[in-house]
Amino acid sequence: MNFPAILATLFLTSALSAPALAQQAQTSGPPLGSPAATITIPGDQLPPLPPKFGGVINETTKDSKPWWPPTVVPPKGAPNVLLIMTDDSGYGVPSTFGGVIPTPALDRIANAGLRYTQFHSTALCSPTRAALITGRNHHSVGFGNISELATGYPGYDSVIGPENATIGRILSDNGYATSWFGKNHNTPSYLYSAAGPFDQWPSGMGFQYFYGFMGGESDQWKPYLFRDHTPVFPWVGKPDYNLVTDMADDAIGYMKQLNASAPDKPFFVYYVPGATHSPHHPTKEWIDKFKGKFDMGWEKLREQTFANQKRLGVIPANTELTPWPDSLPKWDSLSVVQKKIVTREAEVFAAYTAYNDHEIGRVIQAVEDMGKLDNTLIIYINGDNGTSSEGSMQGTPNTMTVYNGVLELPEVELLRYYESWGSDQTYPHMAVPWAWAFNTPFKWVKQVASHFGGTRQGMAISWPGHITDVGGIRSQFHHVIDIVPTILEAAGLRAPASVDGVPQKPIEGVSMTYTFDKANANASSKHETQYFEIMANRGIYHDGWYAGTTPALVPWKPAAGGPLPDVTSYKWELYNISEDFSQNRDLAATNPGKLKEMQALFLSEAQKYQVLPLDNTVLTRLLTPRPSGTAGRTEFTYVGENAGIPIANAPSLLNRDYTITADITVPNGGAEGMIATMGGRFGGYALYLLKGKPVFVYNLLNLKRYRWEGGVGAEDWLGQSLSPGKHKIVFDFKYDGPGLGKGGSGVLSVDGKVLSQQKMDHSIPFMMALDESLDIGLDTRTALDDSYKLPFRFTGTIDKLSYKIRPEQLAEDDRKVMQKAVTKAND
Repeated sequence: MNFPAILATLFLTSALSAPALAQQAQTSGPPLGSPAATITIPGDQLPPLPPKFGGVINETTKDSKPWWPPTVVPPKGAPNVLLIMTDDSGYGVPSTFGGVIPTPALDRIANAGLRYTQFHSTALCSPTRAALITGRNHHSVGFGNISELATGYPGYDSVIGPENATIGRILSDNGYATSWFGKNHNTPSYLYSAAGPFDQWPSGMGFQYFYGFMGGESDQWKPYLFRDHTPVFPWVGKPDYNLVTDMADDAIGYMKQLNASAPDKPFFVYYVPGATHSPHHPTKEWIDKFKGKFDMGWEKLREQTFANQKRLGVIPANTELTPWPDSLPKWDSLSVVQKKIVTREAEVFAAYTAYNDHEIGRVIQAVEDMGKLDNTLIIYINGDNGTSSEGSMQGTPNTMTVYNGVLELPEVELLRYYESWGSDQTYPHMAVPWAWAFNTPFKWVKQVASHFGGTRQGMAISWPGHITDVGGIRSQFHHVIDIVPTILEAAGLRAPASVDGVPQKPIEGVSMTYTFDKANANASSKHETQYFEIMANRGIYHDGWYAGTTPALVPWKPAAGGPLPDVTSYKWELYNISEDFSQNRDLAATNPGKLKEMQALFLSEAQKYQVLPLDNTVLTRLLTPRPSGTAGRTEFTYVGENAGIPIANAPSLLNRDYTITADITVPNGGAEGMIATMGGRFGGYALYLLKGKPVFVYNLLNLKRYRWEGGVGAEDWLGQSLSPGKHKIVFDFKYDGPGLGKGGSGVLSVDGKVLSQQKMDHSIPFMMALDESLDIGLDTRTALDDSYKLPFRFTGTIDKLSYKIRPEQLAEDDRKVMQKAVTKAND
């Protein structure tokens, strides 16, 4: 029927008599716009079986009755849920738990609800996040380590299998609107590409909307950002852009749209910003607020924090401050210049913390402005592990240097970035002693699962009308695996027995809702036993006792394949934490029987939760072959523009010979722009035409740039712009191996004639980029140098771009490490 005919039909319908209209209303179901019928489901099986048709079907609609499937909703009174977790922030960071950095948003939740003083992470990013969203231990769901160090064992493959449905999936199938903002780091690193599959992306884990970055960290000024499955570039054209604010804006906008479209639909917002993981990227406005606030140094910072903690009651009155370790420099041993540099680092970290909390406060305020705060369960976890010591002993303006084993930089290099520290000109991290101080009163730092400096997180929970001890403190021992069962109990939902026909592993955490009642303020913890393990640093809690290994390796000195201690030979410590809150008095020597009992318990838990085999290597895991759409390939071919290829799916140029060949067509009038680039300002390479002339640049971690282009010695015609027509540009590199990070010789040629050749002293050994991609035909994030402006789209045609990579040239020790990795992966 055409449009005029439809109008005619509507006109005739409107002309019906009143009795006829009444009869039609009785036979055609509820009037348009009526609320749909709703239903709650048992929830033991997700999704539920489709309901049978509830109407009547006869020959004509006159004798039939329509019926709509009811909408699934959670039980009456189920709250909205806002689950917040920050990054790389220890117990002594926020003001809510005694820190010197103001965190009014966290204060707000604590003052409206409860503060938890014995809540724990796993000591590392991906593992904590996997445990948080599944309610199961990190090894149980394949995240015994970060996804970049995954190995081929069930506890370490970085795959959250279908038997471990997340809280997003459970709530979504029970009628919640589910969303995820910020950091992911729970998708295998080799699945970041547009090729998918997407079952391990947030959408495949039950989150209906995702706005964030996939890996462990991202530049906050020019983030590697996705909306659902699509890369987005919201910072383009916005010189003052910062993801911390943009993420809050997006979450607020999402909640407003949801409220306008379906005001009665409950939401689950999983809000996990990248702050305060490196790079530390606050705005200048926030940095200026902290000028001079850390001139007292790290030891005095600990003392001040410790006093605050006792005053607030977030540590017991008899708590002892653990001693400053001999392995870290004392403040007075630093020169005036050193103090100036590291003080700036702490100011920027503090600014990042406060700025992030401020934006979280905006999200919380938006919930109140919509009138939903009274029925919203808010869980705010400060940090996914202790504060990070991964910035080296002196700090760095570019964390990629540390990731590649460069642990010391000249003071002049550090001072060069003093004023711009935290800006888009830097990718910074702070010195190790600050990390130790920000974990007051505990020992150790991020990555160390054996001690509370790595695992103790401050947390606050509010839920108006359901918490009867507003402003109270809870000291029961709990862990991130307890959050899922807490949310489920608050919502009146059960953990499903099967999802998509797959039987589910039991939830391994316990609900914390019993602590909401004032009568249970001092109740015994229902979480009686909990193991900890990251890279063979082990710990075990049971009924007030804690045993853990003494770290044999320190996180601020990345292992480079040298001899490692046997994991079974680690020394163990023993603490009665019911009397020794800070793990200060080691009882192993005086109570060997208890220690032996706890060690046996750890092994039992390790066997139960897929912790074995224990592994303390870093390089071995980094070099482990993983599944990938390009695994094992030595030749890669691309045609035309193709941006956003993730590093795991791109050709690796590290520690080897390689050849890049670009067959291009230059149009009339000439061409310029990016042909191919991986990385950016903080490390990488690029092949491009600048004013029509070929250039190859290798950026050695923003410390030095090697540049191949026309110059002295080049044939005269090669110093000119490329003429219209087809050309072949080749960059051929011969590596000075064997060994890691060696130099080599590069030759840039055009149409078979040498344009430039030179040697470089060193190359990047381990990681060329983390939050950049292989871009062909344009540059999407940060520029390799200042000779061009983004996006620097190529104005010619890339007929074919090919890479040919040769085998890695490693020293014998390196080969042993690699062979060990391969053997492990194939066992």
